[in-house]
Amino acid sequence: MQTRLGFEQGSAGFLGESCFCEIIFLGDELSTRSIFLQIATGFGAGKLHPAPGTWASLAALPLAGILMLLGPLPMMAFVLVSFPLCIIAAEVYLQDHLEEGKDSPRIVIDEVLGMVITLVWMPFTWQSFLIGFCLFRFLDILKPFPVGYLDKKFSGGLGVMIDDVAAGIIANLILQFLLVRTSFLGVQIFL
Repeated sequence: MQTRLGFEQGSAGFLGESCFCEIIFLGDELSTRSIFLQIATGFGAGKLHPAPGTWASLAALPLAGILMLLGPLPMMAFVLVSFPLCIIAAEVYLQDHLEEGKDSPRIVIDEVLGMVITLVWMPFTWQSFLIGFCLFRFLDILKPFPVGYLDKKFSGGLGVMIDDVAAGIIANLILQFLLVRTSFLGVQIFL
């Protein structure tokens, strides 16, 4: 098995000088840069039209469901580990596609992570999924304060991610209120 590691200096991004590691296994090239590009586009969900952000949010629901079944602590750990990786993925995509602008609609990993954040500590019910999806998309599209402020304040990979993370947190707080004060989110049947 042949393995080669190489680092390339690039333009400065969110994390300073960018670098990537290129690994070759048995002659097939697998670069971390191409993996980050796939992550940024939600493994192809960003190429669905119209409304790639909505498609990515829908595609995030099975992932969120699996994480919900694992429990709230693994779900939060997933979010904490994924957030910096998603920032890097968005930054890599932006560097490779400068012509698409500050927040390309093809970058949808922010919607995926925002949707997962929306459903942290929620019961595994269809009502949680439906209301959570609608709340998150509403906040992500209309960008009320502080979502819109964060969208304008930051640039690069962090700028792509931060508004959707904020929308996910706000949607989650609204869902938490509904969970405690109403029966809108239904009753979870434990498996």
